[in-house]
Amino acid sequence: MVSHSKRWFALALLCLTGFMIILDASIVLVAVPSIERELVFSSGGVQWVPSGYALMFGGLLLLGGRISDLLGRRRVFVTGLLLFAGASLLCGFAWSGDALVLARGLQGAAAAVLAPSALSIVMTTFPSGADRNKALGIWGATSGVGGTAGSLVGGPVTDGLGWQWIFFINVPVCVLVVVLAPLLLQDSRGPGRRGFDVAGAVTVTAALIVLVYAVIEAPTSPPVRTALLVLLSAGLVVLFVLVEKRSAAPLVPLRLFRSRALVGGNLITLSWGLAAFGLNFVYTQYAQLALGASAVRYGFMSAVLAATAVVGSMIGQHLVTRVGPRRVAFVSLLVAGAGTTVMTRLTATSGYFEVAFWGLTIFGAGLGAGTVAGSIASLSDARGEDAGVASGLQNASFQIGGAIGVAVVSAVATASTSGVTPIALTHGFRIAFVTVGIFLVIGLAGCLLLKRLLEVERLNGGHLRRVAATSARRPL
Repeated sequence: MVSHSKRWFALALLCLTGFMIILDASIVLVAVPSIERELVFSSGGVQWVPSGYALMFGGLLLLGGRISDLLGRRRVFVTGLLLFAGASLLCGFAWSGDALVLARGLQGAAAAVLAPSALSIVMTTFPSGADRNKALGIWGATSGVGGTAGSLVGGPVTDGLGWQWIFFINVPVCVLVVVLAPLLLQDSRGPGRRGFDVAGAVTVTAALIVLVYAVIEAPTSPPVRTALLVLLSAGLVVLFVLVEKRSAAPLVPLRLFRSRALVGGNLITLSWGLAAFGLNFVYTQYAQLALGASAVRYGFMSAVLAATAVVGSMIGQHLVTRVGPRRVAFVSLLVAGAGTTVMTRLTATSGYFEVAFWGLTIFGAGLGAGTVAGSIASLSDARGEDAGVASGLQNASFQIGGAIGVAVVSAVATASTSGVTPIALTHGFRIAFVTVGIFLVIGLAGCLLLKRLLEVERLNGGHLRRVAATSARRPL
């Protein structure tokens, strides 16, 4: 057993890793314009830099959790750290756009191994009860800070040291954690001897990559080619379902999708991934390309979204145990929609406090409360052995939504822009903000599936309150 004091040092080490993983998903958005200026990409290709990471992270997340359970959580955790450090070095030394995209994919795959193994170690280090709840709360808050700190950290690093250093800073962190892991972390394995569903992981990840590729290339490709790629992606999804039906140890047991709460909660989570990543990507492009803002200035301009998202998440967690996740999610989506509507009013000459400040503030408040509601809803029906899979599926939904969201808004902005002047660019960005608003409709559809959760709450004697207390906050 790990001593009481040693547990908290172990938690600090694991939280540092979680912070780094989530930070890398958001920090790169600040550096995208700088990366695009220095490296050669095909039309729209630069958006693979954030999307490649999110796709591999989300697509392989459940497989990563299975690997850590079977091979040993600390061993897999350390291996993931070494892979993450190596991929980060490749990103920083990338000599071309294609090399950077490949390295980002490898980095996302490493994150898919790291994240579930780190969270599993947290769960095995702290016994069920108050200490575990506190540890999960700290883990969730740290991940949340990682998600919101990207714009603030990325700006000074990009402008001061160069975009390469947003990747190089991962290396000393990984080395420190690798050295301390054997001293602070215990190894453990999951029960049973289930196999690896590699076929399921490969088919679902391939389906997502083909879909994102189709969206990216849509503005410059013949419609027939785009349609064929979409059909190929759909065929791979069907193949994934067949693989899961036949697998002795499926990544996602299909019986889980009989739960209206799980499906509805994940639709809400997917919607927030689409909208949050999409809006951040469009706004960084608008601020740096149309307005000519530096990366540092952009970081401060977007900080209000992060701040209001944190406040919104606190309010949302308080409200969801009183009125249920459906109402909180529904109102939050409407609030975020209002914020997105404000963002569509941006012009090439807009002052920050005229439009953007208010749009980001309103959207952030909805995002914070809504992600908490979606998270709690998606886990509310999970019991026993399904809890880990349900949690992994929810995390994957957010990351996959982010990858697809960036691809779609990038394609829409490219197709709607007729020149490179600030006015022409802003026109395309405004249309892209409209697309972000459409993403939120998916979440509203998810809310329709949650209509009976209040009755479930009453029947279970406060089950949602227990889920809210132990559920890690969604990284914002």
